Amino acid sequence: MKYIITIIQPSRLEPLQDALAGLGIDGMTVSEVQGYGRQKGKTEIYRGTEYSVNFLPKIKVECAVDSKLAESVIETIRETCSSGRIGDGKIFTMDLSDAMRIRTGETGLSAL
Repeated sequence: MKYIITIIQPSRLEPLQDALAGLGIDGMTVSEVQGYGRQKGKTEIYRGTEYSVNFLPKIKVECAVDSKLAESVIETIRETCSSGRIGDGKIFTMDLSDAMRIRTGETGLSAL
């Protein structure tokens, strides 16, 4: 199993959710987060004064998937969330040793 963490632009969440549902990914965890990378924030002008906004709003999407699906999930995320501009986000992949469904006690892939 793989655990995939994705940081994306907020506007890409709904298209990503639809694309992952098309692959059969039933569940995901979504969090509103703030951060920056190479983009280093941005500057805005409000009432004639320039302000630096260092932390930009992003969406963090986490999902656990079967190892066999991981590459297609990653490629789907990349295709769906890429605009070709700086700030599109990142994808992190980790090995997941086990999972358990609390209600039933199922473990492994059946818990996903």
